[in-house]
Amino acid sequence: MADMLNRSLALPNGNTLKNRIAKAAMTEGLADSQNRATGRHETIYRRWAQGGAGMLLTGNVMIDKRYLERPGNVVIDGQQSDEQLDALRRWAASARDAGADIWMQISHAGRQSPKIVATEPVAPSAVELGLPGGTFAKPRALLSHEIENVIERFAHTASVAKQTGFTGVQIHAAHGYLLSEFLNPLVNQRDDDWGGNLENRARLLMRVIGEVRAQVGSGFSISVKLNSSDFQKGGFSPEDSLQVARWLNDAGVDLLEISGGSYEQPAMMDIEGMDAPYEENKRASTVAREAYFLTYAEEIRKVAAMPLMVTGGFRSRVGMDEALSSEACDVCGIARPLCVDPDVPQKIINGDIDAAPMWEKTLRIGPGIFGPNSSVSLFKALNGFGIMAFFYENIFRLADGKSAKTKLNILPTFIRFQMQEMKAAKALKR
Repeated sequence: MADMLNRSLALPNGNTLKNRIAKAAMTEGLADSQNRATGRHETIYRRWAQGGAGMLLTGNVMIDKRYLERPGNVVIDGQQSDEQLDALRRWAASARDAGADIWMQISHAGRQSPKIVATEPVAPSAVELGLPGGTFAKPRALLSHEIENVIERFAHTASVAKQTGFTGVQIHAAHGYLLSEFLNPLVNQRDDDWGGNLENRARLLMRVIGEVRAQVGSGFSISVKLNSSDFQKGGFSPEDSLQVARWLNDAGVDLLEISGGSYEQPAMMDIEGMDAPYEENKRASTVAREAYFLTYAEEIRKVAAMPLMVTGGFRSRVGMDEALSSEACDVCGIARPLCVDPDVPQKIINGDIDAAPMWEKTLRIGPGIFGPNSSVSLFKALNGFGIMAFFYENIFRLADGKSAKTKLNILPTFIRFQMQEMKAAKALKR
């Protein structure tokens, strides 16, 4: 079974991935107070590369320091100092020297930039996130010249990625961040060339891809992360996704990653207390398989010419082999398991394990009303955010050269993480 996972993949631009397992993008929060890469990036990416994944996707590298996804994001914004460039080179080399490709995920958070880092985020239109708690401020609509600047920033960030030794970039157009917001008619209510019909709503993404390709040339790998759906009535639909995939065929994309959801409908997370909206939209055939978006990938495969990557839910050698053998996808993305055991890809390829443990399924704040069957939504949400904090904490541990912990008391872990984020936000140097 491991033969399929260990098979190389030739990309349209002529580059080759050594196997079919990718470390999927996860937000790291490891940048310093000036949003620069640090030695912690080198440590953890070297460790992940040694773990056997053929390609590593970084977490969000932001194109604009005003609109972060979280305080610890790396940012490439304007002219980079020699010190900043050297830090990026060391980060890229840490993965390459250990035998893996490393692709920089480049992103703009849009209206999903939290209030602790952006008191006035931006979006296609001034549509506020439908989330309680006051974590996100109401956005303002981007002006036309600012949209052109967004395109320039994506292209500039990609050029710096190439300059510093990254072997590819992924343009993040999923999960409710800015490019995804432009695709979503519920958020994009513009009546100019950037809004209205799908062609106009996809204009920003297509322009970004074109400018990035112009900057990096034909031999550099470009991926796009695209939602299969936003899982919102009236939002970006599976039919919209199919059409965008058709347009991407002629855009010079080397790998298309299929995902779904946003902060409002977090289909990509699949954690207790946060996945109910997704459950209502799951197709029955997907429920029976471990990868959330595989059924959608099968539909996109019918129209997309480039290789496909699917992330979300993959844990077993059998499940990944079936996905690859059926040609539903060409690359299997794994994320959370690598926070606890970076060697999972090699162990699966070698047949040392049949599946990665699902540590998140064993973590709970407490019994009774705190458990997964609680009718109290607050405690369900705390479970969900606590589980996320468990993985963040283990990223920090690996980045510090420590071993991961398979068990943590997630309530204090969640509180500790929130305090760390607030401290990091206050320390930011703008």
